[in-house]
Amino acid sequence: MTENFRVMYAGLAQDIERSNAIKQLAVKLKAPESKVAAFFENNPLFAPCEKEKALKQAKLLASVGIKSKLQPINNAPAVSSSDATSQRDERIFNALDYITSSLIRIEEKLDDLEQRLAASTQQPDPDEGDEWQTDDLLLDEELTTPIKKRSNMLLYSLIAMVVVLLVVLGLSFAFPDLFSFMDN
Repeated sequence: MTENFRVMYAGLAQDIERSNAIKQLAVKLKAPESKVAAFFENNPLFAPCEKEKALKQAKLLASVGIKSKLQPINNAPAVSSSDATSQRDERIFNALDYITSSLIRIEEKLDDLEQRLAASTQQPDPDEGDEWQTDDLLLDEELTTPIKKRSNMLLYSLIAMVVVLLVVLGLSFAFPDLFSFMDN
């Protein structure tokens, strides 16, 4: 079995206030500030994980000015039933906490989308400011606009070409010797 580690609070960097560090970390993790504040009382913020992932978590904490330490968690197979129950309860609590924070993030995104939709539907049209003009008038104007007359030259030339071809076809049937030079 691989050894798991937990990131624990060790202190704050110089010139960092606790309240600012809590707010920054809560924003970065998209977690409630109460859970981040509990981390400063040596409550776990992250679930136990492999050393590589724990180091990444420590690096994230260092980016907001929080010093941390890695605490090894022993995965001994011989665990008493009360320890197994408490570990199971802790895993369930961590899973529920993760689900809750995910639901909160989804709810925030939905609220943001609702606000965007409401803002886009509430924007007034620039034409609504003109009280003297109504939609009925605009509709009438569009229907009474004159239709541009197109040149029928193309149509007449196509009709003339079809007539000429029909005449040539009729002549070829009537006088097959007349068009015999095409057979050679």
